[in-house]
Amino acid sequence: MEEESNKKRKGFTIKECQDMIQRSLRTPMVKYLMEHMEKAGCTLGDNFIKAVHCEQQMGGGYVRGNGIMVCSNHMELQDDVNQVVIHELIHAYDECRAANLDWSNCAHHACSEIRAGHLSGDCHYKRELLRGFMKIRGHEQECVRRRVMKSVTSNPFCSETAAKDAMEAVWNICYNDTKPFDRAP
Repeated sequence: MEEESNKKRKGFTIKECQDMIQRSLRTPMVKYLMEHMEKAGCTLGDNFIKAVHCEQQMGGGYVRGNGIMVCSNHMELQDDVNQVVIHELIHAYDECRAANLDWSNCAHHACSEIRAGHLSGDCHYKRELLRGFMKIRGHEQECVRRRVMKSVTSNPFCSETAAKDAMEAVWNICYNDTKPFDRAP
């Protein structure tokens, strides 16, 4: 039994992941987000989303001026790549539409994480069940809160207390801000 679990592949090469990113660019949600970024005046270069090898245990990230990185060595499925691209595109969209977004400001960071967690499908109940979280009622907001805290506390400018206070302060406004969607997908 143990030998079988060792055969399960963890991660892809950068080239394989780059091909998966190309496939994700054809999905309806990714196309929708990219179209709305362009409508908002943000141009996305050919290399805006790239596969990289990551030392940290994370799926990917958005870095102002550098675009979106997808951690090829932490991806297991095409769906994982799609999910990272969607989540990070929401951060990129937030920065595009808010000229004064400051990632060192815990409230700004928390707001974008709340939106990305809520709008990307990161916290869909099926994903939560696969992560081992079995709660059905109220799971989505609980998941978003857990994931916001994980991300914002990794910000060197945000202590755990500052992250929690920031999340609570902006929760209602940011959770209910569904742009560019009419409602949460």
